[in-house]
Amino acid sequence: MKAFNIEDTAMILIDHQVGTNTWASTTPLELLQRNVIILAKFAKGTGMPTVLTSSQETNVNVQGPLMPELQEILPEEFAARIKRQGVVNAWDDENFANACRNTGKKNFVMAGVTTDVCMVAPAISALEEGFNVKVVCDACGSTNQIAEEMSWRRMERAGIGLTSTNAIVAELVKNWASTAGAIAFPLLT
Repeated sequence: MKAFNIEDTAMILIDHQVGTNTWASTTPLELLQRNVIILAKFAKGTGMPTVLTSSQETNVNVQGPLMPELQEILPEEFAARIKRQGVVNAWDDENFANACRNTGKKNFVMAGVTTDVCMVAPAISALEEGFNVKVVCDACGSTNQIAEEMSWRRMERAGIGLTSTNAIVAELVKNWASTAGAIAFPLLT
């Protein structure tokens, strides 16, 4: 899979909700949230278009709102987030799919919680529509390790690149001495 560049890539963050995040026991909660924040700050700092979506935010006792840090980092994207009302495959929600398409980018860096339910289907759907997709595995997580590993296998077999937060940021930066590097380096240390 070809390396992604900032200029042709959008950041897609799916269902990083205060309740849903706690279901992702395969990635420690603090690490998962840290990585989502890094991805959001990097996208904001480099001007990458970002799409946010949530599922049933009003189900406060289970799923709840998106992480409040996302509202602080990406206030416009947060206000424009796609609030799905139960559609499991986010790509099946026409508002979400159109928001991703409307970024004008051919490459998507995607992360979502939970990997097995919230991430696999939209990543494969975007790929099948012709987008290049890389999933940031340490900004995702599932309820158990078997579900997580099966999700990785499904996505890899479909042709999705699997990566980590630090790896995708480094791939996009290309040069630590660049403007993007100056944005990224403090986030990763």
